[in-house]
Amino acid sequence: QVQLVESGGGLVQAGGSLRLSCAASGSIFSLISIKTMAWYRQAPGKQRELAADIARSGATNYADSVKGRFTISRDNAKNTVYLQMNSLKPEDTAVYYCRATTANIYWGQGTQVTVSS
Repeated sequence: QVQLVESGGGLVQAGGSLRLSCAASGSIFSLISIKTMAWYRQAPGKQRELAADIARSGATNYADSVKGRFTISRDNAKNTVYLQMNSLKPEDTAVYYCRATTANIYWGQGTQVTVSS
């Protein structure tokens, strides 16, 4: 079992920045089994979508809508993944969820990001 706790959401004006963190906890075996960690987001009335993911190797993948503005990073020693979000737009407003993949998939509880125009 892996538990994920997100933090760092909040209210920011358009053009501003936020940094999200997601800390994973659980048994040592579960933590070393984590392959990909990812940030998804879900806006009101819309489906949950991938924002960015990062493999244990550090290889990254971004949605076109966030490329050049968001940066995902990972500290394997701390079992933590980060999402640095710059040049935020009102359309980035959503609940952001952390996801970890082992042989199973685990989700955090989500953190609200609101970008005002």
